[in-house]
Amino acid sequence: MDSKYNFSTKPILKRKPEPIVFNIKNDNSKKIKFEDKSNSLLNKHGSNERRGKLSLQEQKRRLPIFDKRNQLLNLITRYNTLVIIGETGCGKTTQIPQYIFSARLQGNGKIAVTQPRRVAAISIALRVAQEMANGSVGDTVGYSVRFEDVTSKKTKIKFLTDGMLLREAISDNLLMNYTVIILDEAHERTIHTDVLFGIVKQAQKLRNDKQVMPLKVLIMSATMDVDHFSQYFNHCKAVYIEGRTYPVNIYHSIKPQDDYQTACVATFFKIHKQAPPNHDVLIFLTGQDEIEAVCYHIRTLLREPDVEGPPARVFPLYAAQSSAQQMQVFQSVPINTRKVIVSTNVAETSVTITGVKYVIDSGMVKVRSYNPATGFEVLKVNRISQEQAWQRSGRSGRESEGFCYRLYTKNQFDSMCLSTVPEIQRVNLANVALQLLALGIHILNFDFMDKPSPESITSAFEQLKQLQAVEEIFSKRLTPLGSKMAQFPLDPRFSKILISSQEYGCVEEALTIIAMLSGESILFNPPSKREEAQMMRQRFSSAYGDLIMLLNVFREFNKIGQSNIRSWCQEHYINLRNIVYAKQIRLQLQELCEWCHIPISSCEGKLDQIRKCMLTGLFMNVAELHRDRQYIMLSNKQVVNIHPSSVLHGQQPACVIFTEVIQTSKCYLRNLLTIEKDWLNEIVPGYAKC
Repeated sequence: MDSKYNFSTKPILKRKPEPIVFNIKNDNSKKIKFEDKSNSLLNKHGSNERRGKLSLQEQKRRLPIFDKRNQLLNLITRYNTLVIIGETGCGKTTQIPQYIFSARLQGNGKIAVTQPRRVAAISIALRVAQEMANGSVGDTVGYSVRFEDVTSKKTKIKFLTDGMLLREAISDNLLMNYTVIILDEAHERTIHTDVLFGIVKQAQKLRNDKQVMPLKVLIMSATMDVDHFSQYFNHCKAVYIEGRTYPVNIYHSIKPQDDYQTACVATFFKIHKQAPPNHDVLIFLTGQDEIEAVCYHIRTLLREPDVEGPPARVFPLYAAQSSAQQMQVFQSVPINTRKVIVSTNVAETSVTITGVKYVIDSGMVKVRSYNPATGFEVLKVNRISQEQAWQRSGRSGRESEGFCYRLYTKNQFDSMCLSTVPEIQRVNLANVALQLLALGIHILNFDFMDKPSPESITSAFEQLKQLQAVEEIFSKRLTPLGSKMAQFPLDPRFSKILISSQEYGCVEEALTIIAMLSGESILFNPPSKREEAQMMRQRFSSAYGDLIMLLNVFREFNKIGQSNIRSWCQEHYINLRNIVYAKQIRLQLQELCEWCHIPISSCEGKLDQIRKCMLTGLFMNVAELHRDRQYIMLSNKQVVNIHPSSVLHGQQPACVIFTEVIQTSKCYLRNLLTIEKDWLNEIVPGYAKC
């Protein structure tokens, strides 16, 4: 695999990498300047005072939004829809729900506050609960994220992910539990966010038409195209709240950095040598593998006797972590110890980590894109947009003047796209079409802020038809199978597999495999011990491929006593946090199966039953070995390769199915399973195209 995208393929360096040279000219064009008009005492106390030293009530009073409380409440009372632009640090996310609750504007209903990411929903709920009820989350303040619901009948302010509110809309399209819905971080434009815009807008209209309890909708963000959002939400009024952010000094690298991961490590140690201990560092990378490898690299070098700088604690942050693991980045560290957070774009806008003074921006992000012409979905590392670059740099200017080291040149920055393409316009829409049909809405008639291409919509319905979720292309209703598939918070292919597992008598096995595929990889491959890790996991390997290996790992994990779990995972190089998360997902999926009247069964080691079952949902992801010893995808004739991390790497089975394609210098297949080609005609007659 191209090392450009996988730092973990490189050996750990014996010494610190060479420092990166940055352009130290720092004119106004390279500064984010926001004037602090709050006139708060924070400036008088100096920039080194951390928020944790102030009482919660003092912190609330010093937020810029505090003086605007009455004006905001008047506007929220007057208008049913409002766009609120609040500068980073103004307090909009934590305070506005509290203001509404204190003024009882929600009446007998609840206040919903949506977030694009789980870590944000949880961390903000904990903060608001602490401010309102001394930390008792689950009472007045609660949260609901995928596979975790911490609410009660008493809950009036509910923080939840966009996807969770969408699932609630399936059973109640009017969203009658809520009288106020706050759509936060609206600029992120995830696929769930864009769909939620239309669902909430329609619920508000239907409730007005039926003259039932009106619904107030607030759309909030630090940066957004105000005119675009205002026009979409019926030309609603927009208000602007000044924030308290500080100058951020931007430094671009003099030369392009092809190996951005090593450049991140080099830049960190440049900062670590010079900066005071209480100045924390936030590093942006693209995914779990990179983050874990860079964390390992930094920890290893920190132990070297010649490394200058204070003690440091290194924390990874990415979406697949458990809630408890994600919360660790917010914990305090010992005095005179530096905190280093290595994160995906989760930390771009969704969470605020106090103490961050320096940001190191790799300039890269992992993006999933879909080509409807080929049916080829690729997970690829791309350049970020200028909008994302400014968001990342702003993370360092929350409490005092900050510094951002961009590992790309000024010319590279200027050539970036101005804004990020909405996810709805670049991903497979099969799941969106399925969920909308479950709501009684056809995707062609849905009121999108930015409509996806006709080709993407057609491709989505073709996939749903092949999965037997609809009878015809552009059908207006789901089949009974499609309705059952919509009950699962999964990719439609995985939903089909779970439902089909009843026929093949392998529900237990299907639950395990799909749960293991629903998060990040459970396999941990430290760069310096890759061969040892593979050898220790050899006992789980299967000639049938990665999916059976995952099943074997989980079965063995379940046999281990609770007191031995951590040591067992360390011995076998299994990522404890990810396999525990998979176990939680499996439990939730099992409960859904029981609710859908799918009895739990096991094929008792008959692996052909499992392989056939997997084919019922993954038949569109088939690759065949040809005479020239190359693998060709049946769906689009694309030349592909088996990923080096696969247990099938180096072998050449005749026919495989896979779950994911990653593109670097080549196209690699991940999560493979061998099948017999004649099974295609047996299970999906007429689909084979060769």
